[in-house]
Amino acid sequence: MQLWVGLGNPGSQYALHRHNVGFMALDVIAADYGFSPWKKQFQGLVSEGRIGPHKVLLLKPQTFMNQSGRAIRAACDFYKLGVEDVTVFHDELDLAPMKMKVKRGGGTAGHNGLRSTDAHLGKEFRRVRIGIGHPGDKDRVTGHVLGNYAKIEIDPLADLLGAMSREAEWLAAGDDLRFMNEVARRLQD
Repeated sequence: MQLWVGLGNPGSQYALHRHNVGFMALDVIAADYGFSPWKKQFQGLVSEGRIGPHKVLLLKPQTFMNQSGRAIRAACDFYKLGVEDVTVFHDELDLAPMKMKVKRGGGTAGHNGLRSTDAHLGKEFRRVRIGIGHPGDKDRVTGHVLGNYAKIEIDPLADLLGAMSREAEWLAAGDDLRFMNEVARRLQD
């Protein structure tokens, strides 16, 4: 089993924040692959299903961003999963808007959800970094991250999340490079 975690903050008032793009990615995957209804477990919301032959548990921590690692650790302990089984979908300031990259390990770049995950799990989990772009001035970062996507961004965001979902079987199979390439190809068509 793999654990795919979307980072975000619980509550409808945060639903369209850039910081919640991890939740958005899991919602699209759950819908596209017919995953089970979301239920409360592990201080979060979980949904189970298959992507190709791979069993995947989706988790949206409901602990708020700064404590995301608690929910991830609880799910890992229950299912006896290691850090190598965990993929975290999150917003990335240092990546252009509507771009996506996958990497294993790395720093937190000030992201509190990643910091909490590192503290509870270690650094070597796989990260699906979803670009939100930097506002240009560090004093505007908080407002940018905790701001809603602009109306003009909604269609490109839906295209990106849809492409990621349609190519998720490559991610589930562990072929990160093919996943990134196929998502990029879909977005060019």
